[in-house]
Amino acid sequence: MLRKVLLLGVFLGSTGALPVLYQSNPHFFEAVMQTAANGSSGTQAAPEMALASVEPQRQQALGRTVLVPPDDRGHFVAAFRINGRQTNAMIDTGATVVALNLSTARKAGISISPGDFTQQVQTANGTVKVAAVEIRDLTIGRIALKDVQAVVLEDRALQTNLVGMSFLKRLDKFEVEDGSLLLAQ
Repeated sequence: MLRKVLLLGVFLGSTGALPVLYQSNPHFFEAVMQTAANGSSGTQAAPEMALASVEPQRQQALGRTVLVPPDDRGHFVAAFRINGRQTNAMIDTGATVVALNLSTARKAGISISPGDFTQQVQTANGTVKVAAVEIRDLTIGRIALKDVQAVVLEDRALQTNLVGMSFLKRLDKFEVEDGSLLLAQ
């Protein structure tokens, strides 16, 4: 009985890790699926489509890297994981800290009460009250940081989550390369 429970636990743990593995290397999984489709049915695979806003990571001497292409407006928007919960955020070198709206913070398991909004900050839209928090885990692709300083704003004060310098300054490198933003850890 213990052996069956142990095997079930290994199976469930393995299947739970598949989404994380896919996010870190989607081209590997696409290649495996294409090989399986070509090998088993002999049909031609569908043309490759861009499914994510973050291009695949490139290994460099610096270590883990992510290349973020600009959106239609020229902003660098990417899929991040905040305490394991996926959300989109704009990378903003003009923002001092990571800034989350209240809805995103709550989805990420950050507990906020009305009394936590004690600090005032100056934004492009004027002065607003914020709650200072610390994000346990903040990741993009294979780049991961722990204990990142952030602020939470009411939803009406912040529609787009921002990844600011409290994240970026802890990287080895961030720069625009061939029109895309290169992040390296």
